[in-house]
Parts: sequence; C-alpha cells; structure tokens
Amino acid sequence: MMENRHRRLEFEFSLNQLVNGQFCRAVPKVLGTKPNQCKGHAAVPLDEERILVVRGDSTLDDCAWFLEVDTKFIRQQRNNSDTEVVAWSKGVRGDVEKPIVISGPSGVGKGTLISKLMKEFPEMFGFSVSHTTRAPRNKEEDGVHYHFTDLSVMEKDIKDGKFLEFASVHGNLYGTSVEAVEAVADAGKICILDIDVQGARSVRSTSLEAIFIFISPPSFEELEKRLCKRGTETEEQIQKRLQNARTELEQGQSPGLFDHILINDDLETCYENLKKLLGLDGRIGAAPAPASKSLPRLVDLPMVSDHLVSKIDHRILINCATAGPNKKLVLIEASSLGGGAPGRTRGLDVYAIDYPLAKWRG
Repeated sequence: MMENRHRRLEFEFSLNQLVNGQFCRAVPKVLGTKPNQCKGHAAVPLDEERILVVRGDSTLDDCAWFLEVDTKFIRQQRNNSDTEVVAWSKGVRGDVEKPIVISGPSGVGKGTLISKLMKEFPEMFGFSVSHTTRAPRNKEEDGVHYHFTDLSVMEKDIKDGKFLEFASVHGNLYGTSVEAVEAVADAGKICILDIDVQGARSVRSTSLEAIFIFISPPSFEELEKRLCKRGTETEEQIQKRLQNARTELEQGQSPGLFDHILINDDLETCYENLKKLLGLDGRIGAAPAPASKSLPRLVDLPMVSDHLVSKIDHRILINCATAGPNKKLVLIEASSLGGGAPGRTRGLDVYAIDYPLAKWRG
C-alpha cells in the first residue's frame, strides 16, 4: 500500500509533463492515446489504481481522461517490460453492452449462428475488423476486410498490450485489437468476436469484460460427419481439423474460461437458446442499441486549476463559473467505471448543473 502511494505521488509530480508532452526526470513508459495538449488541467487521484485528469478548455465529451498507474493492465505491462509503466485511457459517458466472444471447433456451426444473429438484428450487433500483416488480396479494402499493417508496427502494438488476441498464420500475424472492439461499441453496437479457444483464453486474461460462449457439437462423431458432409476439404484437411477440434473441445470445458456452453444438436433450437441467453427471445426485427444519456455537448469547461475542483468519494465537482449570474457546475460521477487501458474507461456520468439554482450534495 505504501509503495502504491509513493508511486502515485511520483506520477502526480510529473503529470503536467505527461499531459503537455514535456519531460522530467524518471518519466515512466507511457502507453495508450494521450489527450491533446490543453491550457490547464486538474489531477484528481481516484484510488490507488488511477488518476482522473480533468482537461480545461474542453467539452463535456473530452474533459475526463484517466492516467492508470496500478491497474491490472499496468501490472501486466510492468512485469513484461521490467520498467515503470503508466497508460492513458479516455473517459466515456455511459455504459455499453458487453462484447460477445463465441468459440467452438470448426464445423460446429458457430458461423451460421452468428450470421443468423446479424441478419435478424442488424442494428444491434457488429464485427470488429481484425488486423493482419499480410498484403491485401484482390478487392480487399483497408479498414473494411482487415486493418492492413506492417509487421514491426503490429509487433510493437502487441508488446504494448493493444491487442486482445493474435496468432501467426503462414508467416503473417492476425489479431483483434482493443481499438477495433471499442470502435464497434462507439457505434452503439454489441461487438461479436468469432475466435478460437486459444484466442478466447487470451481475451479472458485481459481487462475486457465480455460474455464467453462455447458452441459444442452433440458428439465428436457428429462433428466428423458434418465436416465430411461439407465436401469442401481434402481428407488430410478434415483430419487436421478434427485433431484441432478434439483439443478445443477439451479446452472448452476448462473451468472459468467460458460463461456458457451451448450444444448445437439442432440449428434452430441452438439459435433460439442463443437468443434466450442474450435476452433477445421474443424480440422481432432489428432491436435498437441502448440510447445514451442525452447531455449537452457544447458546454465548455474553462481553464481548470486545482482550486476549481473538489472531490468527495468518486464524485468530482468542477466550478466553471468565474463571475456573473450564469454560474455552472459540472459533476463527474466515477463510481461505476468499467474497461480501461488500453481501451476506453466507460461508465462515467457527467452533468452540467446550474448554480445556485441546483444544490449538490455528496
């Protein structure tokens, strides 16, 4: 505990340099996308894990950033790099639905189940766009089919913890970045990740809060029949898929890896069970994404300094008024945070309050 406090004080000491792109002694390795330079800011320690940075001269949508100093992600990165690490994460108002990780052996029908979900609820679900280091193929578009990137860039991003999962396939890297999943959430949709069991295990070890579903065949013999029936692969390819499937079926039963296991004995029955599991049974057509709270976007914060900011528990009050009758307060409620670096920190409630007409009590 004392070590955490000491580390936090050191980071607060150099926070001004981190925010404004300057440097001082003993600056740690900084991960994540940092906020743009601003005319003023206030640093508010929330707990032993993160510091809330309130940016001055900004809108409500861009005023709250978090500097993580001892979260799970930071501890992992510190162990990997053997050096001090901090990470930026942008604060986002409201919550989003958890991403859905769907895994299962080849031939089990998970692709068909996902396609049915996307067709029935096109406005609710979205796919993350994967990254790859291979060259684009005919008619493939960057950012649509894949995010095409260089090997050195992707290797660095993997080292910096920006990928949820990755794998090397025929000499090229493929992977799912945190930003790709966050982009689906920013669009108001629930992200679906169709990945193998090893990828699911990698995602489970990150800070991403997701629903993990494993699709299993009724038996190994039935899975073999389905693969043979497809008629799209050679006998050698089928045997390789079956060998991988046997391993995945064993790993799919690992305690704590998957939240739910669905048996795909009959496709329609399994699909209805999947919808019930996701709370979609009884809905007809495209279900709208949950509406975010409507808040004014153009309320600007003044140049912020420490004496304008006060904190009680996880509530931060910003006095935006300097003079005149139009005094305003901004209240940031940070008691239900989720996510975090290297992605967004979600769960913030931000309110613009007229003063003195409204009274705030901690």
